[in-house]
Amino acid sequence: MFVLSEMKDNVRIPPWKFDLKQNDAVSEELNKKFANKVVLNVGLCICLFDITKLGESFIFPGDGASHTTVHFRFVVFRPFIDEVLLGKVKSSSRDGIHVSLGFFDEIIIPPEVLPEHSYFDENEQVWVWQFKTDESTHDLFIDPNEEIRFRVIGETFTDTIPDGPEVTNTDTSSETKEQRSPYIITGSINDSGLGLLSWWQNA
Repeated sequence: MFVLSEMKDNVRIPPWKFDLKQNDAVSEELNKKFANKVVLNVGLCICLFDITKLGESFIFPGDGASHTTVHFRFVVFRPFIDEVLLGKVKSSSRDGIHVSLGFFDEIIIPPEVLPEHSYFDENEQVWVWQFKTDESTHDLFIDPNEEIRFRVIGETFTDTIPDGPEVTNTDTSSETKEQRSPYIITGSINDSGLGLLSWWQNA
């Protein structure tokens, strides 16, 4: 679930931090820049692990800060494909079940990878698994805040950096730009042992 990612960046240290040790000042700036942010094709950065190499520092004309090329390792959240994780049901919609890990909410379990004979209850706004036995059929509701075990089957990274200033056209109606998530994990519960923990407690 968590990995160490080797990264490289040019770190700017403002003059009022020159009294700090270089490692401390650099660590503070790196955590400020990357912690709790998604880096494209890397994952969700959690915290700095260590600094592996500090390059020479330079001060450019017109800028009193120092600039240093730094090689470092960051603790990153990026589960591998087929890894089984435990989260909580955040909400449900026709698009699927939205799951949260507490620190990361962009997890979706689409309808096609729910257990067979699942349907969306419009009144309750939840997904329901119709569990069939030889004698009868039981409706198992996938309610919010229930603990759920799922398998990671995919991930999607999206570059959310703006392309540039948008040109306003007063002649046409304004369109709301869809908010995109930089990192989305796709999960599945269509397998034995997966799904709500309550389903398997007495199994």
